[in-house]
Amino acid sequence: MHRIMLVDDEPHVLSALRRLLVRSLPRDNVQIELCTDPSQALDLARREIYEVVVSDYRMPLIDGVKFLSRWREIQPDSVRVILSASTDFEAIQAAMNHAEIFRYLVKPWSDEAFLVAVGEAFARYDQSIETTRIVGEYQKGVGQLSPHEIELQKLEASEPGITKVRWDTDGSIIIDDV
Repeated sequence: MHRIMLVDDEPHVLSALRRLLVRSLPRDNVQIELCTDPSQALDLARREIYEVVVSDYRMPLIDGVKFLSRWREIQPDSVRVILSASTDFEAIQAAMNHAEIFRYLVKPWSDEAFLVAVGEAFARYDQSIETTRIVGEYQKGVGQLSPHEIELQKLEASEPGITKVRWDTDGSIIIDDV
């Protein structure tokens, strides 16, 4: 099952995007999460894996580039998409360079373009995971992975994201402020 997080401070935008995805994607294959609060979305990202995250650019608490940059720190494998009414070249450049976004979609969006971008984002995620798996198998085959690295890969496969947790010297988990 694929999981997607949609983040926008406007609830009606989230509802419209959810309706579009529910109408167009197989219901048993995609789980859709909606958040109007970027802080809540980041909290969820610390607990659940999302293959794709779509964020508005202009939000009152944090802009989309900063939000997606923080998301990338938590879930570096997630494919990031930004949705914005802004056509500011500097904003687009910042999104590409700092948050490493996959697509920049302009509001009002074309339903077809949005669905294509989401489909391509899921495909990119799947391809990335498969490439990582193949490289890991190759490295195991040529003896390049230490036993410790092999165990970390097994742990990550069984509990996605667990090896990405940041620990303090006293053993507590470090949670970034939003």
